[in-house]
Amino acid sequence: MDGAGPRLVGMAETRSDPGLQGDDLRTWVALATVMEWLPVALDEQLQRTAGLSHFEYGVLFALSQAPEGRLRMSVLAGYANSSLSRLSRAVTRLERQGWVRREADPADGRSTLTVLTPEGRARYDLATPGHADTVQRLVLAPLTRAQQRQLREVAGRIAAAVRDEPGWTPPVA
Repeated sequence: MDGAGPRLVGMAETRSDPGLQGDDLRTWVALATVMEWLPVALDEQLQRTAGLSHFEYGVLFALSQAPEGRLRMSVLAGYANSSLSRLSRAVTRLERQGWVRREADPADGRSTLTVLTPEGRARYDLATPGHADTVQRLVLAPLTRAQQRQLREVAGRIAAAVRDEPGWTPPVA
């Protein structure tokens, strides 16, 4: 061993860099736990009540908010923070159910539109109340209004540190 990396001693690792400790470690563990547990809880509820994953629900949500229920695949991938290949697999699953269809973009034949079907709108409408209740119960209800504002601010700062471009934001009502 050249001494450049960690040295294994039995099952323990020794290192000169102590990694995260104290409040930094506690903060990271709290966030990492939420990032692991929340998606599973959202997926379980949506699968049970509507036969959708959270990712698929997000696709239906984005289409439901789009003019005429249509979005270019590339735009939808951006909203979903997804590669085109992952999105394509999800859209294929949704197509098999009859909830979306693909068609050539009349404005640019090289682009593909994903279109929400009436059946897809019905599936989205079926899924939304339970999803909203789950988000309310797991994320919003445990927080005061002030904590919700703080969470928005913190999440926005983390998102900006992760990626230069802004994520989707809902219209102001």
